Amino acid sequence: MKVEKFLDIIGADFYSGVPDSQLKSLCNYLINTYGINNKHHIIAANEGNATALAAGYHLATGKTPVVYLQNSGEGNIINPLASLMNKEVYAIPCIFIIGWRGEPGIHDEPQHVYQGKITCRLLENMDIDYFIISQSTTEDDLQRVMDRFKKQLSQGKDVAFIVKKDSLTYNENIKYKNDYTMTREKIIQRIVTVSDDDPIICTTGKASRELFEIREVNNQGHERDFLTVGSMGHASSIALGVALNKPHKKVWCIDGDGAVLMHMGAMAVIGNINPKNLIHIVINNGAHETVGGMPTAASCIDLTEIAKACGYTCARSIHTLKELDNTLITIRENEALQFLEIKSSLGARADLGRPNISAVVNKSNFMKFLS
Repeated sequence: MKVEKFLDIIGADFYSGVPDSQLKSLCNYLINTYGINNKHHIIAANEGNATALAAGYHLATGKTPVVYLQNSGEGNIINPLASLMNKEVYAIPCIFIIGWRGEPGIHDEPQHVYQGKITCRLLENMDIDYFIISQSTTEDDLQRVMDRFKKQLSQGKDVAFIVKKDSLTYNENIKYKNDYTMTREKIIQRIVTVSDDDPIICTTGKASRELFEIREVNNQGHERDFLTVGSMGHASSIALGVALNKPHKKVWCIDGDGAVLMHMGAMAVIGNINPKNLIHIVINNGAHETVGGMPTAASCIDLTEIAKACGYTCARSIHTLKELDNTLITIRENEALQFLEIKSSLGARADLGRPNISAVVNKSNFMKFLS
């Protein structure tokens, strides 16, 4: 189904959410039609943030908002759904559009498998009626569902569309870019070289895939690295847990800008505890690149000043390879909590592979290495 017709039948004029590869057609259409960060469309820091924005929109207008997300973000919407939106609390209606990663019977990455199994169950537990959009869904099907949904929305209930792969289409392509020249893969190559035998906790998405392939090219094992293949936004907290319990090891966290924004409160906790053996690196390309390249707010804020305000001892930002080589050596030698923002370009190799070891094996090998 064309995304234009899908949204026309839904009939909303406010959208907020976190981009998803399964919903790329939707995200591209919204950005092309409305732009971002305005009264019609906001790319949120996390899915709970999007749900709260939707609540504010309803309070101000009386109309029904739309929140879009990957199903991995269902956990982030449960709190506002249960304690804010629910008909037994404020009865705020909202339409959720959820990309279904890990759909049972469809091969997907390990972080999506269990989430895919419980996607519908979580909505049922939250008393949310839903309809599954597939490639065979017709406009008449959708209209009949919306007629049913409208009655529930009028009663202050929430509803959801679960979208299967390739079920929504959009003919126009959008090219996302920035002005930086360093690639994320080259940045990670240099981190690997300088970090030597130190443990690395790496955020989800292409960063972990590139780290894995760099080790393969270098004929190195993968035991030094914990690949946070899911749980977006939590790599820095994992790294803090490791750093506190391995005080004689230098611990590196490779993070992304979208991930940092998703749970930025972790930086305040890290800064308050101030472990002297933690290096927090954010590779900032200003985009949710792994799921399509849609912009984040990180291109418009000063992450280093935020880190300093949170209590990081040292914080700096760089955007050239020459600066990178010199800085990495310096921060490894320093005994202090450090934050490094590295501005990078968008894009990855077309032939970028995926880790060929299971998450459980990765965990086991990493724990043996730490011990």
